[in-house]
Amino acid sequence: MKDIAKFIAGFGRFQAKYFRKRHGLFSHLCKGQQPCAMVISCSDSRVDPAMLTDADPGELFVVRNVANLVPPYHHESEAPGIRGAIELAVKGLGVEHIIVLGHSRCGGIQALMDGEGITEHRYEFIGAWVGIAKRAREQVLRELPHKSPELQARACEQAAILISLDNLLTFPWVREGVDNNTLALHGWYFDIDTGELLEYSAETAAFGSLVSGHSYGQGVAA
Repeated sequence: MKDIAKFIAGFGRFQAKYFRKRHGLFSHLCKGQQPCAMVISCSDSRVDPAMLTDADPGELFVVRNVANLVPPYHHESEAPGIRGAIELAVKGLGVEHIIVLGHSRCGGIQALMDGEGITEHRYEFIGAWVGIAKRAREQVLRELPHKSPELQARACEQAAILISLDNLLTFPWVREGVDNNTLALHGWYFDIDTGELLEYSAETAAFGSLVSGHSYGQGVAA
């Protein structure tokens, strides 16, 4: 097993860099949180929403799960964690934005593309969870049957983001916020290979570059 001392030392650096130097911020955060956005992202260790957006503590309310999926709204006990988090973010914290953040080379989507039969042999729970996005897999196999597995996986990763956005709108208080223009939904896709950030546009029905892979500190792409 790898030595966990690296992370303990890292916490010491966090204390020195953030907690001590920005004690005023943390004193303010002790009184409560008021994040302006919720991010639903993948559990993948390569995709940290706070790091990718350079967000300060208190700015993002983050929920992470395999393949950044959102199940549809209902009152049953299945997946209460993600549903409860969405409820707290919208009803309790009053976030103004919900971002579904997907990414390339997603292991959860790859499990979906492999098919539930293969998945069940390797895992106990992943197959049922990624099945939330099975419509994305079916669409990709129907529309892109002759494309490479890599291109199919990328298409499925992006289609799964749209399913999660659709499922968010089944939550009545999310739909109410969107209809009242007090809440905005966003579909983002991080390309690990190029460093590019893409955003889904309902007008073009496609993902387009939000920040190019060549920006490197230059801000949002034109």
